[in-house]
Amino acid sequence: MPDALLWLSFGGPEKPADVRPFLENVTRGRGVPPERLDEVEQHYLGFGGVSPINALNRAAIEAVEAELAALGIDLPVYFGNRNWHPMVEDTVAAMARDGVTSALVFPTSAYGGYSACRQYDEDILRARAAVGEGAPELTKLRQFFDHPLFVSAFADAVRAAAEQIDGEYRLVFTAHSVPISADQAAGPPESGGHRYSKQVAEAAWLVAADLGAGEYDVVWQSRSGPPRVPWLEPDILDHLDALHAKGVPAVVLCPVGFVSDHLEVVWDLDREARDKARELGMGFARAAAPSSDPRFARLVVELVREHLSDAPARKLSDFPVAGRTVNGAPCAVGCCEPPQRSRR
Repeated sequence: MPDALLWLSFGGPEKPADVRPFLENVTRGRGVPPERLDEVEQHYLGFGGVSPINALNRAAIEAVEAELAALGIDLPVYFGNRNWHPMVEDTVAAMARDGVTSALVFPTSAYGGYSACRQYDEDILRARAAVGEGAPELTKLRQFFDHPLFVSAFADAVRAAAEQIDGEYRLVFTAHSVPISADQAAGPPESGGHRYSKQVAEAAWLVAADLGAGEYDVVWQSRSGPPRVPWLEPDILDHLDALHAKGVPAVVLCPVGFVSDHLEVVWDLDREARDKARELGMGFARAAAPSSDPRFARLVVELVREHLSDAPARKLSDFPVAGRTVNGAPCAVGCCEPPQRSRR
């Protein structure tokens, strides 16, 4: 039986001095030019050098702790990040010192793919290697893009956002873009349901079905790679231009690819996409991501209980259950291979 739950996330700066070293951690080994880091650094400094992500994670953890306590489940929750403090290596070391021998891991991504899933396995491997002998066994919980609580939280968030629009609107789902080569690295045919773009499309369809929306779009945001590398398209800003050309009067954006309203959501959507819509004279509203919804804490606890009682996965799609791994082992051979870095 597990002794604890490790909440594993991306991380973000919490003061201006954190911003540059955080970005260097995120982009290490990826050949991102300094001028791109300069640009993104200004995004963070525009918010006081503080990303919302750590505060959002801590609030969600508190909600999960309360949900566990209410159910009589004695499972302390630890918090660790990939790219900024509290670093996962330090957190797993603290778990070992506290006598934790086995823990479940909740990664703050609902999807498959390299960045959304397998990189969390690499985080687990790296943290256990850093601790060495005595590192706890770490079992990563499954992907949850098609969990009914995830879908219903987004659907209600869209309904709330749509109340800000007077008249007709187009529903547009967004998710973080990735290189097409990375999206296609989903492994053998039997693991095809792990492909990130397919899962995003499925989640969007499920939310739209809950809403009774027959027409909607799935687009991408937050591209950061070199122009010569093909990424998933269309980009949200280009899509707003296209919708405007068709006479669409307003949009409601749903960030279905994200679990919280962190900086990429508030910058790329609330700042850049909203400004673009204003420039085009289009109505604009954005649905909230679900981490602050009470259903999100219940979702996490359901995933924990699936493991504790070996209960069937509660899900709305026919996609294969994926993402559960032990000690960072990939869930399928060849699944979600790291993207090939371009040589400069």
